[in-house]
Amino acid sequence: MLLGLVGKPNVGKSTFFKAATLSDVLIANYPFATIKPNHGIGYTKIHDLAADFGKFSNPREGYVKKGWRFVPVEIYDVAGLVEGASEGKGLGNEFLNDLAAVDAFIHVVDMSGETDADGKTINSEVNYDPARDIRFIEEELDNWYLGILKKTWEKFARAVEVQKGKFSEAVAKQFSGLKVLEDDVKSVLLKTGLNPEKPSHWSADDLKKFSTALRKTSKPMIIAANKIDRPNGKSNFEKIKGGFDYPIVACFSDGELALKEADKHGMIDYVPGEKDFEIVKELSEVQKNALDGIKKILDEFGSTGVQDVLNKTVFDMLKYVAIYPAGAKLSDSKGNVLPDCFLMPPGSTALDFAFRLHTDIGNAFVKAVHIKTKQAVGKDYVLKNGDGLEILTR
Repeated sequence: MLLGLVGKPNVGKSTFFKAATLSDVLIANYPFATIKPNHGIGYTKIHDLAADFGKFSNPREGYVKKGWRFVPVEIYDVAGLVEGASEGKGLGNEFLNDLAAVDAFIHVVDMSGETDADGKTINSEVNYDPARDIRFIEEELDNWYLGILKKTWEKFARAVEVQKGKFSEAVAKQFSGLKVLEDDVKSVLLKTGLNPEKPSHWSADDLKKFSTALRKTSKPMIIAANKIDRPNGKSNFEKIKGGFDYPIVACFSDGELALKEADKHGMIDYVPGEKDFEIVKELSEVQKNALDGIKKILDEFGSTGVQDVLNKTVFDMLKYVAIYPAGAKLSDSKGNVLPDCFLMPPGSTALDFAFRLHTDIGNAFVKAVHIKTKQAVGKDYVLKNGDGLEILTR
């Protein structure tokens, strides 16, 4: 799974990326500090199944802290998009192509009102409207999809009319580089009511409506309302949070990064996504004051929002489920407890999970057994988030 960070320049995307991944990236208060894409590993947060058995997991990937398991996901941070990116402005085509493989967008938006449309710092009293950024990024992403569709539309439309019933298959093939599935196209046709039998009769507005719906379906988006700690941050957040059909999460990326760095250096004990932390080392007055400022945001919003964004993207929008492969003893041959945890797509079955583990296991599948309830389930059992399953083979 790959999550893509998008947004205009200088909104805190690199800070969000570093807060999520602790990767070493350039963070600077000027537009286009990021030119080449950054790639790192962030983590979804789930209940550690081992805790139900009085044990602690020993993850092969990710980590465990205080009863929580952090399962890795890939995150891609591309350079800031500017208006006209879909037409090539600001190296826009290159940056959009970098996003082709992502499964969902995390749109980092500056709630402070302290950066203009180009990402340049302005006086906070001007209070630039962050809703404008959401609309222009929507427009650029929609035009990106529309541009791909329009390249060969006339020839394409005639061809699918000859091959009746092939519209969804043909569109999915044309957009295969963007990970569009045939089911995505069918869903969009149902939502829009457009006739796939006569695409040559579609108007320009129909084509735009279709490409927009296809973008929203194939690459869902969440808004990370960043810089919520700034003077205008909360008021701007309150203004926009009900105005769009995207999930919107208040974020304080600077605070999350500071907490993770302090935890990493043994100054505090902090679990990502929690509303509190514990000071475990003598701190300077400057450090105490900084943490006090962060604590005020945590008290008001419940967390810094960064972990919430990752979890909502993976589990609520993409509807993936985290599954533990586990035998009766919970551990592998080396004594590692629940070393693996896999993120599986929505609708995955016990048989799909068996094949995810190994082709031979899938081919020899007999049944699966829940390690908590000891209940046996068949190959068609639909996986639920947090399941721990032992796969039995012939």
